Amino acid sequence: MIGLAGTSRLLKVLGDETRLRILHLLAEEELGVSDLMEILNMGQSRVSTHLTLLKEVALVVDRRMGRRSHYTLAPGPTATLAHEVLRENSRTAEFATDLAGLEVLRENRRAATRNYFDRVAASFGDEPLPGRTWEGLARAILQLAPRGRYADLGVGDGQLTMMLAEVADSVTAVDISREMLAQLRARARSKGLTNIETVEADIADLSLPDESHDVVFMSQALHYAGQPGQALREARRILVPGGRLVVIDLLAHTEEWVREKLQHAHLGFTEKNLATLVRRAGFTEERVFRAARDREPPHFMTLVATATRPGQTS
Repeated sequence: MIGLAGTSRLLKVLGDETRLRILHLLAEEELGVSDLMEILNMGQSRVSTHLTLLKEVALVVDRRMGRRSHYTLAPGPTATLAHEVLRENSRTAEFATDLAGLEVLRENRRAATRNYFDRVAASFGDEPLPGRTWEGLARAILQLAPRGRYADLGVGDGQLTMMLAEVADSVTAVDISREMLAQLRARARSKGLTNIETVEADIADLSLPDESHDVVFMSQALHYAGQPGQALREARRILVPGGRLVVIDLLAHTEEWVREKLQHAHLGFTEKNLATLVRRAGFTEERVFRAARDREPPHFMTLVATATRPGQTS
């Protein structure tokens, strides 16, 4: 209960045409002081004074967005009363004029956004943008992936393994390095992931049962394999009929330093070479394409290959 004094104060605040117009606009959407100034064609001090009065009787609430405050109708009984008043006057000429002004404001916003993107379109892909990361994109796309039994062959830092574990029934993480697997287990525990099984093995000689997985990933692992064809045949062996293979690796390059410094056995693969390896390993429906180019020198290019083990799941 707000009491007689509070009720009297509330009714006095509602007894002003400008404040009703402000409430009507805020019922449509959240707006800032400058937005209301533009629509109502009023000065800042006048708009701010009205908003202060509306806030004092709990008709509006505000939130900070940087240096600006944005206002909207407050929840609660006072707002219910305000809605009743606004509904009774919904067909007034003043409200119609304000709605037209609000639509002009919206169109101006759309035009500003459109003009910005038109201006930066040519260089947009070269600019660092907040929130645009390969990890964020990968996590979003993986939400569309079917649940099932996944294998990540050659886990490296385990980042992909962890993402797969968020959508898979189970993930078998295979790596030749015991320490890499230990680090992965520690990170999985810290994230509360319990569906990752680690296996220490060479990806060309897996100690996994035949037809035991639905999807196999090999991310930046094939160029480490002394026998990439054998590694792909092992991937086929552990896949169920109809199972899917995803290979992410490097396009062929000439950076010899990676052999000694990074222990690469191969300087990437051409599209034709990788497609041939996949096909000779017994896969069908192979598709190889260039996915991304590093921005920093020497600008390594990433290849992606997808394929299917022939047959149908039982």
